[in-house]
Amino acid sequence: MPHSKTPTWRDDIDALAFQPADHQGTCVVHRRAFRTLLRATPSPRQCVDFYHTHQDAFQAAARAKMVRTDVAETANFHLTSRDVTRQLKN
Repeated sequence: MPHSKTPTWRDDIDALAFQPADHQGTCVVHRRAFRTLLRATPSPRQCVDFYHTHQDAFQAAARAKMVRTDVAETANFHLTSRDVTRQLKN
């Protein structure tokens, strides 16, 4: 995935994918995580909109997870609703 501030909805895995800043891999957030965050079953558009509204929290959650779990520079990884919620509270 080329470096882009625009997230992509991946129907094949039912998840939003984005590239964290200063990382060559892709981070994905499954619709199940958005369901927990939004307390409803969201559409792909609602997931993308929520990401845009809280982009700083998603980027911070990705950075924290990369450090906490020692994610390789080119590795793909996922965020859970807990990862994002920690940053929304900060």
